[in-house]
Amino acid sequence: MKLWTPLIVSTVLGLGVIPALATAQERMPDTTERKEPLKVWGAQFEEFEYRYSDDDEEIGVWDADFFYGTDNLKARWLSSGEYSIEEQAYESLENQLVGQIPISRFFDAKAGVRFDTPEGPDRTYAVLGVAGLAPQWFEIDSNLYVSKDGDTSADLDAEYELLLTNYWILTATLDATVAFSEDREIGVGKGLVSTETGLRLSYDLIDRAFSPYVGIVHERKYGDTADFARADGGSTEDWFAVVGARLSF
Repeated sequence: MKLWTPLIVSTVLGLGVIPALATAQERMPDTTERKEPLKVWGAQFEEFEYRYSDDDEEIGVWDADFFYGTDNLKARWLSSGEYSIEEQAYESLENQLVGQIPISRFFDAKAGVRFDTPEGPDRTYAVLGVAGLAPQWFEIDSNLYVSKDGDTSADLDAEYELLLTNYWILTATLDATVAFSEDREIGVGKGLVSTETGLRLSYDLIDRAFSPYVGIVHERKYGDTADFARADGGSTEDWFAVVGARLSF
């Protein structure tokens, strides 16, 4: 009997302990489950500036990006425009609503819709583009646009930052637009439409959240677009002195 007593006790304890352990395991959270991607949101003004031209023209300019989402899927509202202070009218006003997903380690693809609502005729376009970091650390943003009337165009924005010190940054930019069809109503000719080059020296005052800058910008129209501008009494080439700030929220 003495030999059987430990065996009986062990069996009884086992029958009580094993179910209890199983129940405890069921109640414990599964830490192996994959965590949901971190959602991020914010706003960034790459350009928020005042321009003064060699023809005494004064313009307010902005280029803003409002975003929400994750690294896998992000919604963006892109807004840019030029406002003539003397004429109190928009020279250009563009808004885009796009979704963006990664397609490689350094590039994202985006698709959506673009609305142009300047003082002249409104335009609506479908948007398909890519944005990311090219070799030699050039930031690239390129888009293809197709209007509801079938007019197509494309643009390329390139930017390079040269870190002079931990706070002083020299930024070079190039924006180029090409049209594959003519849209005379808004003054756009077929071929190379325009380029804008800029050079800005900024000071990182608050950890990239506020960086005031000064610089110069050169704008030029080409081909039929330049002819349309001259016919309408406008200029085809301008130089601007620039003062502004980069803002992040």
